[in-house]
Amino acid sequence: MTITDLVQIIWSVSAAGLIVFVLLHSPKGDGLGGIGGQAQLFTSTKSAEQTLNRITWMLFVVFISLTVVLSAGWLSAFGGGADAVPPAPPIEDLGAPPELPSDLSAPSESAPLETPAETPVEAPTAE
Repeated sequence: MTITDLVQIIWSVSAAGLIVFVLLHSPKGDGLGGIGGQAQLFTSTKSAEQTLNRITWMLFVVFISLTVVLSAGWLSAFGGGADAVPPAPPIEDLGAPPELPSDLSAPSESAPLETPAETPVEAPTAE
């Protein structure tokens, strides 16, 4: 198991955990209970929500950080495994660009425009 495989496993677990913890959040709208000030009646619910927020943000930071590291290929410098992308070959000098034909000039204003032949199109018959 290479370091890239280990980081990909941690990345997948953080993605699954992020999905689960986002779905565990209660809706932010308090409904009619927020009008009378009863939304924050129980402090244990508020502390549970704060803990849930901290875990969610931590998983978010881990997920985004590992996404950047994995997509940039920075682990290949540390022995990222056999599936590491090799560097691109150097660009060769291909010489001068190919010559364009000389008859590509713009049509003159006095030249008539060519129109397609007008042939009548027969309507399909229903059989």
